Amino acid sequence: MSEYTERMDSATEGFVAHRNLLFTVAYEMLGSAADAEDVLQETWLKWVSVDLDAVQDKRAYLVRMVTRQALMRLRTLGRRKESYLGPWLPEPLLTSPDVAEDIELADSVSMAMLLVFETLTPTERAVFVLREVFALGYDEIAEAVDKSQAAVRQIAHRARSHVAARRPRGGVSQAEIRNALEAFQRAAQTGDLQSLLTILAPDVVFLGDGGGAVQAALSPIVGASHVAPLAAGLARYGAGALQLAQINGHPALLLRVDGEIDTVIAVRIDDGLITGLYAVRNPEKLSRVERETTVSR
Repeated sequence: MSEYTERMDSATEGFVAHRNLLFTVAYEMLGSAADAEDVLQETWLKWVSVDLDAVQDKRAYLVRMVTRQALMRLRTLGRRKESYLGPWLPEPLLTSPDVAEDIELADSVSMAMLLVFETLTPTERAVFVLREVFALGYDEIAEAVDKSQAAVRQIAHRARSHVAARRPRGGVSQAEIRNALEAFQRAAQTGDLQSLLTILAPDVVFLGDGGGAVQAALSPIVGASHVAPLAAGLARYGAGALQLAQINGHPALLLRVDGEIDTVIAVRIDDGLITGLYAVRNPEKLSRVERETTVSR
């Protein structure tokens, strides 16, 4: 076996061993599986040229590489979002049931939390994800984001405070989300607006992401009296083809039309009521819902 082949085998083995982790880091930073995959490809191309004999901790080294690539990609993604038609929502992932057993991981990939991450600066997002989700040391994070450890500690404190003020309240359980979705499903399919109003918070916000490719609300819709008839209409449009699925670590609804996934509906729940209703319809964002994606820490 040639030296080149041995080096490539070693590089491949190290990358594959941590691939699911690397994808999860990139996805949590970007909210886009397609962009996360691009980041992994860019990281792989750089990884194969690294002197692996000088790498003491392959996991930490690869996470730093992915973080740097994701930070560069975030700036490009930010420009795309500025010209995006209508609300931008994260790309939904079909995840395995066991993701829910890791409460912190499930929370960090949830649609509601990814939207909270959107309110952070790119560096705050990277620091929060690496520290709070993946438990990296401040020294490792400092290398990844090219800041001093003192600066990273300040950024981490600021990001934690920001997220704490905006994250879903009350430690919502999987069962609570499932029960709310089942009630929503029954009420929407029967057109029972009164039942819908009992599970929607008065200030509930509906966001629809069609990406300009399919019909969707071009601005947020606020208030239970406005959201309830819209939700009922969405369910009727699907001719009753609503089904529960595990999306981004939590229960969500899939709406099928002619057997094809048309819409993914995720919710945010605060104090037992639905405060956020997120409908992803952009066809480019629905490919990951047909096959399970592995996320890990």
